[in-house]
Order: sequence, then structure tokens, then C-alpha cells
Amino acid sequence: MSIPNDEDNNSVSRRAVIGGAMAAAVPAMGLARTVAAASGSRMVKSMTVYAPGGMDNLRVSQVEVRPPSAGEITVRLRASSINYHDYLMVRSRAKPQPLIPLSDGAGEVVEVGAGVANFKRGDNVISMFYPTWEDDRDIPEGFKTVPGDGIDGFAREMVTMPANAFTLAPKNLSHREAATLSCAGVTAWRALMTDGGLKSGDTVLTLGTGGVSVFAVQFAKMMGAKVISTTSSDEKAVRLKALGASEVINYRATPDWGQAVRDLTNGVGVDHIIETGGKDTWPQSIIAARNYGHIAYIGVVAGGHAEVPGGPILVKRLRIIGVAVANRQDQIAMVKTIEQKGNLKPVLDKDFALEQLGDAFRYEESGAHFGKITISI
Repeated sequence: MSIPNDEDNNSVSRRAVIGGAMAAAVPAMGLARTVAAASGSRMVKSMTVYAPGGMDNLRVSQVEVRPPSAGEITVRLRASSINYHDYLMVRSRAKPQPLIPLSDGAGEVVEVGAGVANFKRGDNVISMFYPTWEDDRDIPEGFKTVPGDGIDGFAREMVTMPANAFTLAPKNLSHREAATLSCAGVTAWRALMTDGGLKSGDTVLTLGTGGVSVFAVQFAKMMGAKVISTTSSDEKAVRLKALGASEVINYRATPDWGQAVRDLTNGVGVDHIIETGGKDTWPQSIIAARNYGHIAYIGVVAGGHAEVPGGPILVKRLRIIGVAVANRQDQIAMVKTIEQKGNLKPVLDKDFALEQLGDAFRYEESGAHFGKITISI
């Protein structure tokens, strides 16, 4: 009997669910284990979301892990982290097929298929958001290859995937720290380094305290830039300054924060803006930008339909670049720099067990976190 491909979300023989309304599926586990044992595969624990989505439709399940074929590796996952994109995928599951969520995964290689030269057993690795996006010569369209969206993600104990679904992790970070890099971390890296060409002495404006914004503060400070941040919380303002922000503006107390940013830069404005606020922050971001400034519009985080004032963009000659995570070369460059600099530690908030994934998403929904919410596996 052939073993279903790991991307086949509908295969009854590879997935069985425990508890809730799906309890009737439990007898299928015996068949699944029999098939797995006969093929050299194994069954491992995972979390699966079912239509119509929502935290109450996340359930503990069993998923089949097959041995690696040529060009593939098997990874024992140790940690993941929560991104807003993951929250959207779980909150509303429009497709009828069940889905294993989470796009971030960190762990160690336990098996290597034939022809894989860039990984060996024991290597610590992190996942790629876009596994097939090698460099800027070929930008992927849509999310059909994205773990936790178009294919099953990393809310599971083990996975076999093509080797290009991973890169090496920084040697100086734990699994939990490394698990925060492959969406939020590398998005901030691409915005500032690849697209922005950040250099020492530049000024950077970050908005809020989500994962991308916090990483942007850290990367900017690491590279010798000056950082100005906004938040609505005095407590979070203290933490932003501790991370390296020179100035922090409370945007509730100062609704015209764009002008406040200009005042802090002697009327010039900032070189780079990490725009994660969307329609509610665009007008102020454009005021805050200097002539020839760079605004990184961060994909799903910003969301909404923004009314963008075209006149000031033209007059200031602004560069506005959309950022939807990053490619393999971006991720490799980020990992190398984190190892070389040795002074960046991802900011971690609460940690949850795999079975507590629903609680982790509820905490994300509350907005109380600072930095990354992680999942230990």
C-alpha cells in the first residue's frame, strides 16, 4: 500500500483525531498505525483545526510521518511560534479539509534522504515560510506552498519534507528562540536589510510591539541605526527603550505622532518606516518619512484597505515596498549575521505546550503579549 504524500490533508489513513465531536474517528488510529508500521512510517502527535475554524475546533490528533525520500529530510520539531497569519488561518477555516497550523518550526534533523548535501543528522534547523522561494528571480504567488496555510504546518512532533523547506538555525539560539525567526524575524530582516539597505546612522521608525516590529528594533540597533518607536502602553515603552529604541511615542497621547517623529529628527523625518498599522497609520507614517525615505508595508499584519495620499508620496519621492516574508537567501543571511554578531536574542513572551495551542491563540488575540508567543513540542 502506498503511503499518502505529507501534503495530502484529506488522507484518512494518515490522520486520526482524539476527543470532541471527532471521537468517532478514533478506531481509524489502529488502521493508521498498522499501515505506518508496515511501511516504516510512524504516528506522532499533532494539532489539527477543522472547519469552520475557531479555537474550539482545534483538536489533538495523530499524523503519519514517513521516512524521507530522495531530496527530503525528517525533522524532530521542538518549538514553534505564533504569528498573526497563523491566527487568521485558525480563526476561520473556510476550506473543508482539516489543517495542521503554524508556519514556524524549529528542531533537529533525525533522518536524511538520498541526495541531500546541505543537512546531516543532528543539525538544528528552522522552517521556510515559502519553501520554494530561493531568491528574487522567482517570487511565489499565493500561499499554496506555505506551511499552516496551503499545506500542513508545524503543530506536530515530527515532519518529513523536502530539504528546501528548511535552513540551518543560528548556532547560538535555542530551539524556542530560533522558532521565532522564519516569519516575523526574517520579515523584519528583509524590510530593513534587503529592501531598505539599512546602514549605520540611519533612523528607523517602528509601530507597536508585534513580532515584526520588535525584531525591527533589534535588527536596527544591532546594525547601528537610531530607532524611534510608537506604542500605546507606558509599560511597553519602557521595554522598547530597553531593547534599543532611543525615543518612544505614545500614539494615544500624541495622535499627531508623525509630526512628533519629525520634531525628534530636527524636522527631517526618518529613513525607514516599518509600517504594520495599515489604514489607521498610513497618513502619519507618510508625514514621518523623510524625502526619499523608505516605507516597508508589512503584508497581513497591516491589513485593510488604506487610503494613501498620493501627493505627499510624489513630492517626497518615497519608496514604498510591500513585504510578504522573505526568501531563502534572506533567511540564510539573517542566520549568518545573528551568529556573527552574537548579541541578538529574540524577545519571548509566554510559552505553551502543543496541546495548549488554542490557549496560545486566545492569548495572541488578547494583544497582551510583547514579542513572540511560543509553543514547546
